[in-house]
Amino acid sequence: MTEENKQPLEEETAEKVPESQTEGPAGKAPKGKKKKEKGGITFTREQVEQMEAAARQLETTKDQFTRLAAEYDNYRKRTAKEKESLYQDAKADTIREFLAVYDNLERAAAAPGGEDDPHKKGLEMIFTQYRELLKKLGVSEIEAQGRPFDPERHEAVMHVDDENLGENEVAQVFQAGFLLGDRVIRHAVVQVAN
Repeated sequence: MTEENKQPLEEETAEKVPESQTEGPAGKAPKGKKKKEKGGITFTREQVEQMEAAARQLETTKDQFTRLAAEYDNYRKRTAKEKESLYQDAKADTIREFLAVYDNLERAAAAPGGEDDPHKKGLEMIFTQYRELLKKLGVSEIEAQGRPFDPERHEAVMHVDDENLGENEVAQVFQAGFLLGDRVIRHAVVQVAN
């Protein structure tokens, strides 16, 4: 290679130390003191280009790694949210199927009969236990009687003209509606006043 192709990146000159300090009596160098020299480092143009290309490649790889880490984090969050959503959907579907049992227990507990009848008392105890179980699962009954009609929570099957009730007020509840948290799992079937 010729001297023209070399491009000095860093040049350092050798530090000159006076001869009087390097030599002791009788012309010998004293212990612990050595002649310090720093050599200059030079690189060829090809080497500089290779280093620049390696730096660009490193930056590209770093960018790819950062993007991949962000994509993985988004994937992890998305799958956790989907898993929770699937769990809530399955829970709502299961509870919805058991609401028919609730309706039957409610009818049986409301049926006329002797207050001293052990069968009726047992049925009322079972119905109370069933309501407590639903409460523990996060299920609550939609309050409808005497409330304004809400199409997102109520299903109107009849209308009645009643002077004592306000406009669009629920007059009667035929079937209780239920919420799982804030989500409606069954609409309340109601009669609405005009």
